[in-house]
Amino acid sequence: MRITRREWLKSSACVGVGWVAGAKSPRHASAAPAKIPIGLGLWSVREQCKEDLPAVLAAVAEMGYEGVELAHDDYGFDGPAWRKLLDANGLKCCGMHTTLPKLEGDKLKGMVEFQQALDNRRLILAAVPKNSLASVENMHQTAKLFDDLAEKLRPHEMKIGYHCHGGDFQPVEGEIPWVVLGRRSCPDVIMQLDVGNCLQGGGDYLAMLKEFPGRGVTIHLKEHGAGAEGVIGDGLIQWDEVFRICETTAGTQWYIVEDETRKGPAALDAVRRCLANLRKMGK
Repeated sequence: MRITRREWLKSSACVGVGWVAGAKSPRHASAAPAKIPIGLGLWSVREQCKEDLPAVLAAVAEMGYEGVELAHDDYGFDGPAWRKLLDANGLKCCGMHTTLPKLEGDKLKGMVEFQQALDNRRLILAAVPKNSLASVENMHQTAKLFDDLAEKLRPHEMKIGYHCHGGDFQPVEGEIPWVVLGRRSCPDVIMQLDVGNCLQGGGDYLAMLKEFPGRGVTIHLKEHGAGAEGVIGDGLIQWDEVFRICETTAGTQWYIVEDETRKGPAALDAVRRCLANLRKMGK
Protein backbone atom coordinates (compact mmCIF):
# COMPACT_ATOMS: atom_id res chain seq x y z
CA MET A 1 0.00 0.00 0.00
CA ARG A 2 2.69 2.47 -1.02
CA ILE A 3 1.69 6.04 -1.73
CA THR A 4 1.83 6.91 -5.42
CA ARG A 5 3.81 9.86 -6.78
CA ARG A 6 0.57 11.61 -7.64
CA GLU A 7 -0.75 11.18 -4.10
CA TRP A 8 2.55 12.35 -2.63
CA LEU A 9 2.54 15.50 -4.78
CA LYS A 10 -1.04 16.15 -3.73
CA SER A 11 -0.24 15.88 -0.03
CA SER A 12 2.87 18.02 -0.41
CA ALA A 13 0.86 20.70 -2.18
CA CYS A 14 -1.48 20.65 0.77
CA VAL A 15 0.72 23.38 2.19
CA GLY A 16 4.13 22.79 3.50
CA VAL A 17 2.54 24.06 6.68
CA GLY A 18 1.90 20.44 7.57
CA TRP A 19 5.57 20.02 8.30
CA VAL A 20 5.93 23.45 9.86
CA ALA A 21 3.01 22.73 12.19
CA GLY A 22 4.87 19.81 13.64
CA ALA A 23 4.02 16.74 11.57
CA LYS A 24 7.06 14.52 11.32
CA SER A 25 8.44 13.31 8.03
CA PRO A 26 9.39 9.62 7.72
CA ARG A 27 13.04 10.67 7.96
CA HIS A 28 12.57 12.26 11.37
CA ALA A 29 9.94 9.91 12.81
CA SER A 30 12.63 7.89 14.55
CA ALA A 31 13.10 10.81 16.94
CA ALA A 32 10.04 9.64 18.92
CA PRO A 33 10.69 9.73 22.66
CA ALA A 34 12.00 6.55 24.24
CA LYS A 35 9.32 6.69 26.92
CA ILE A 36 5.86 7.49 25.68
CA PRO A 37 3.41 8.58 28.40
CA ILE A 38 0.21 6.62 28.93
CA GLY A 39 -3.18 8.31 29.09
CA LEU A 40 -6.68 6.97 29.58
CA GLY A 41 -9.51 7.49 27.13
CA LEU A 42 -12.31 8.62 29.43
CA TRP A 43 -14.83 6.89 27.17
CA SER A 44 -13.72 3.77 29.06
CA VAL A 45 -15.24 5.12 32.29
CA ARG A 46 -17.90 7.42 30.87
CA GLU A 47 -20.66 6.29 33.25
CA GLN A 48 -18.47 6.97 36.27
CA CYS A 49 -17.53 10.39 34.86
CA LYS A 50 -21.21 11.32 34.69
CA GLU A 51 -21.65 10.41 38.35
CA ASP A 52 -18.52 11.99 39.85
CA LEU A 53 -15.86 13.35 37.50
CA PRO A 54 -13.51 14.64 40.24
CA ALA A 55 -13.46 11.23 41.93
CA VAL A 56 -12.76 9.46 38.63
CA LEU A 57 -9.85 11.76 37.76
CA ALA A 58 -8.39 11.26 41.23
CA ALA A 59 -8.67 7.48 40.84
CA VAL A 60 -7.13 7.54 37.38
CA ALA A 61 -4.17 9.59 38.63
CA GLU A 62 -3.71 7.27 41.59
CA MET A 63 -3.49 4.31 39.21
CA GLY A 64 -0.52 5.98 37.54
CA TYR A 65 -2.00 7.36 34.32
CA GLU A 66 -0.27 10.53 33.17
CA GLY A 67 -3.10 12.02 31.16
CA VAL A 68 -6.65 11.66 29.94
CA GLU A 69 -8.36 11.97 26.59
CA LEU A 70 -11.77 13.59 26.89
CA ALA A 71 -14.66 11.86 25.16
CA HIS A 72 -17.42 14.07 23.74
CA ASP A 73 -18.80 15.27 27.07
CA ASP A 74 -17.63 18.02 29.44
CA TYR A 75 -19.76 16.54 32.25
CA GLY A 76 -20.90 20.00 33.26
CA PHE A 77 -17.43 21.48 33.82
CA ASP A 78 -16.13 24.38 31.74
CA GLY A 79 -12.57 24.63 30.47
CA PRO A 80 -11.02 26.40 33.50
CA ALA A 81 -12.77 23.96 35.87
CA TRP A 82 -11.44 21.01 33.90
CA ARG A 83 -7.94 22.47 34.00
CA LYS A 84 -8.17 22.91 37.76
CA LEU A 85 -9.17 19.26 38.18
CA LEU A 86 -6.40 18.04 35.89
CA ASP A 87 -3.76 20.15 37.61
CA ALA A 88 -4.92 19.04 41.06
CA ASN A 89 -4.31 15.43 40.03
CA GLY A 90 -1.12 15.97 38.05
CA LEU A 91 -2.82 14.95 34.81
CA LYS A 92 -2.46 16.34 31.29
CA CYS A 93 -5.07 16.48 28.57
CA CYS A 94 -3.69 14.33 25.75
CA GLY A 95 -6.61 14.93 23.37
CA MET A 96 -10.34 15.13 23.00
CA HIS A 97 -12.77 13.10 20.94
CA THR A 98 -15.51 15.17 19.38
CA THR A 99 -18.00 15.20 16.52
CA LEU A 100 -18.38 17.27 13.37
CA PRO A 101 -21.40 19.31 14.54
CA LYS A 102 -19.30 20.64 17.45
CA LEU A 103 -16.72 21.97 15.00
CA GLU A 104 -19.08 23.70 12.59
CA GLY A 105 -19.72 27.43 12.27
CA ASP A 106 -19.62 29.50 15.44
CA LYS A 107 -19.26 26.37 17.59
CA LEU A 108 -15.65 26.01 16.51
CA LYS A 109 -14.65 29.16 18.39
CA GLY A 110 -16.10 27.83 21.63
CA MET A 111 -14.40 24.47 21.14
CA VAL A 112 -11.03 26.15 20.55
CA GLU A 113 -11.41 28.23 23.70
CA PHE A 114 -12.30 25.12 25.72
CA GLN A 115 -9.21 23.30 24.44
CA GLN A 116 -6.97 26.28 25.09
CA ALA A 117 -8.05 26.24 28.73
CA LEU A 118 -6.99 22.59 28.91
CA ASP A 119 -3.77 23.24 26.96
CA ASN A 120 -4.94 20.57 24.52
CA ARG A 121 -3.60 20.59 20.97
CA ARG A 122 -5.39 17.54 19.55
CA LEU A 123 -9.05 17.33 18.49
CA ILE A 124 -9.99 13.89 17.23
CA LEU A 125 -13.11 13.10 15.23
CA ALA A 126 -14.53 10.01 16.88
CA ALA A 127 -16.51 9.16 13.75
CA VAL A 128 -17.89 10.61 10.54
CA PRO A 129 -21.37 10.20 9.02
CA LYS A 130 -21.84 6.74 7.54
CA ASN A 131 -22.22 7.98 3.98
CA SER A 132 -18.83 9.69 4.28
CA LEU A 133 -17.24 6.34 3.51
CA ALA A 134 -19.89 4.94 1.18
CA SER A 135 -17.79 5.50 -1.95
CA VAL A 136 -14.26 6.49 -2.88
CA GLU A 137 -15.52 9.86 -4.04
CA ASN A 138 -17.19 10.40 -0.67
CA MET A 139 -13.93 9.46 1.05
CA HIS A 140 -12.12 12.10 -1.00
CA GLN A 141 -14.65 14.71 0.12
CA THR A 142 -14.25 13.60 3.74
CA ALA A 143 -10.48 13.93 3.46
CA LYS A 144 -10.97 17.46 2.14
CA LEU A 145 -13.13 18.17 5.18
CA PHE A 146 -10.23 17.04 7.38
CA ASP A 147 -7.94 19.41 5.48
CA ASP A 148 -10.35 22.32 5.91
CA LEU A 149 -10.54 21.71 9.65
CA ALA A 150 -6.76 21.40 9.85
CA GLU A 151 -6.43 24.81 8.19
CA LYS A 152 -8.87 26.41 10.63
CA LEU A 153 -7.13 24.93 13.65
CA ARG A 154 -3.58 25.63 12.50
CA PRO A 155 -3.50 29.30 13.66
CA HIS A 156 -4.36 28.02 17.15
CA GLU A 157 -1.51 25.48 17.03
CA MET A 158 -4.05 22.66 17.16
CA LYS A 159 -4.50 19.61 14.99
CA ILE A 160 -7.48 17.63 13.77
CA GLY A 161 -7.38 13.85 13.74
CA TYR A 162 -9.52 10.85 12.89
CA HIS A 163 -10.17 7.80 15.09
CA CYS A 164 -10.79 4.51 13.30
CA HIS A 165 -13.53 1.94 13.71
CA GLY A 166 -13.73 -1.58 12.35
CA GLY A 167 -15.65 -0.57 9.24
CA ASP A 168 -12.79 1.66 8.12
CA PHE A 169 -10.88 -1.48 7.09
CA GLN A 170 -13.65 -3.07 5.03
CA PRO A 171 -12.92 -2.46 1.32
CA VAL A 172 -15.23 -0.09 -0.56
CA GLU A 173 -14.87 -0.10 -4.34
CA GLY A 174 -11.64 -2.02 -3.84
CA GLU A 175 -10.14 0.60 -1.51
CA ILE A 176 -9.62 0.61 2.26
CA PRO A 177 -11.29 3.75 3.67
CA TRP A 178 -8.63 4.31 6.36
CA VAL A 179 -5.89 4.30 3.72
CA VAL A 180 -7.80 6.57 1.35
CA LEU A 181 -8.56 9.09 4.09
CA GLY A 182 -4.95 9.19 5.18
CA ARG A 183 -3.48 9.44 1.70
CA ARG A 184 -5.89 12.14 0.55
CA SER A 185 -5.53 14.37 3.62
CA CYS A 186 -2.68 16.67 4.62
CA PRO A 187 0.30 15.30 6.57
CA ASP A 188 -0.68 17.16 9.73
CA VAL A 189 -4.02 15.34 10.04
CA ILE A 190 -3.54 12.84 12.88
CA MET A 191 -4.39 9.24 11.97
CA GLN A 192 -5.35 7.82 15.36
CA LEU A 193 -5.30 4.06 14.98
CA ASP A 194 -7.23 1.94 17.46
CA VAL A 195 -5.45 -1.39 17.20
CA GLY A 196 -8.36 -3.37 18.65
CA ASN A 197 -10.91 -1.79 16.32
CA CYS A 198 -8.61 -2.42 13.37
CA LEU A 199 -8.19 -6.11 14.12
CA GLN A 200 -11.89 -6.50 14.89
CA GLY A 201 -12.68 -5.02 11.46
CA GLY A 202 -10.35 -7.41 9.67
CA GLY A 203 -7.53 -4.93 9.20
CA ASP A 204 -3.79 -5.44 9.53
CA TYR A 205 -3.06 -3.15 12.46
CA LEU A 206 0.71 -3.43 12.10
CA ALA A 207 0.58 -2.47 8.42
CA MET A 208 -1.79 0.39 9.22
CA LEU A 209 0.58 1.70 11.89
CA LYS A 210 3.35 1.76 9.31
CA GLU A 211 1.19 3.30 6.59
CA PHE A 212 1.47 6.93 7.69
CA PRO A 213 4.86 7.63 9.30
CA GLY A 214 4.79 10.48 11.77
CA ARG A 215 1.00 10.71 11.85
CA GLY A 216 0.23 8.26 14.65
CA VAL A 217 0.64 11.08 17.16
CA THR A 218 -1.75 9.34 19.54
CA ILE A 219 -2.78 5.70 19.40
CA HIS A 220 -5.54 3.80 21.14
CA LEU A 221 -4.35 0.69 22.92
CA LYS A 222 -7.28 -1.71 22.93
CA GLU A 223 -7.14 -5.48 23.18
CA HIS A 224 -8.98 -7.92 20.93
CA GLY A 225 -9.81 -11.57 21.53
CA ALA A 226 -9.14 -11.48 25.27
CA GLY A 227 -12.51 -12.84 26.42
CA ALA A 228 -15.04 -11.26 28.74
CA GLU A 229 -12.62 -10.72 31.62
CA GLY A 230 -9.44 -10.02 29.65
CA VAL A 231 -7.64 -6.71 29.32
CA ILE A 232 -4.60 -5.42 27.41
CA GLY A 233 -2.03 -8.19 27.22
CA ASP A 234 -4.54 -11.05 27.43
CA GLY A 235 -5.59 -11.22 23.79
CA LEU A 236 -4.32 -11.41 20.22
CA ILE A 237 -2.55 -8.06 19.76
CA GLN A 238 1.21 -8.31 19.20
CA TRP A 239 2.05 -5.56 21.65
CA ASP A 240 5.83 -5.74 21.34
CA GLU A 241 5.59 -5.02 17.62
CA VAL A 242 3.00 -2.29 18.16
CA PHE A 243 5.33 -0.53 20.59
CA ARG A 244 8.32 -0.95 18.27
CA ILE A 245 6.52 0.81 15.43
CA CYS A 246 5.11 3.54 17.68
CA GLU A 247 8.55 4.27 19.09
CA THR A 248 10.38 4.33 15.77
CA THR A 249 8.30 5.42 12.77
CA ALA A 250 4.73 6.26 13.83
CA GLY A 251 5.66 9.48 15.63
CA THR A 252 3.61 8.51 18.67
CA GLN A 253 3.54 11.02 21.53
CA TRP A 254 0.86 9.37 23.70
CA TYR A 255 -0.40 5.86 24.28
CA ILE A 256 -4.10 6.02 25.16
CA VAL A 257 -5.77 3.06 26.84
CA GLU A 258 -9.34 2.24 25.91
CA ASP A 259 -11.46 -0.55 27.37
CA GLU A 260 -14.99 0.46 26.54
CA THR A 261 -17.22 -2.52 27.33
CA ARG A 262 -17.45 -2.43 31.15
CA LYS A 263 -19.80 -0.54 33.43
CA GLY A 264 -19.77 0.41 37.08
CA PRO A 265 -16.79 -0.49 39.28
CA ALA A 266 -15.69 -3.08 36.71
CA ALA A 267 -14.77 -0.27 34.29
CA LEU A 268 -12.30 1.32 36.69
CA ASP A 269 -10.92 -2.08 37.64
CA ALA A 270 -10.36 -2.96 33.98
CA VAL A 271 -8.38 0.18 33.17
CA ARG A 272 -6.33 -0.34 36.32
CA ARG A 273 -5.45 -3.86 35.14
CA CYS A 274 -4.68 -2.54 31.64
CA LEU A 275 -2.11 -0.14 33.04
CA ALA A 276 -0.65 -2.79 35.33
CA ASN A 277 -0.09 -5.09 32.34
CA LEU A 278 1.49 -2.29 30.33
CA ARG A 279 3.89 -1.64 33.19
CA LYS A 280 4.83 -5.32 33.15
CA MET A 281 5.65 -4.86 29.47
CA GLY A 282 8.03 -2.06 30.41
CA LYS A 283 5.77 0.85 29.46
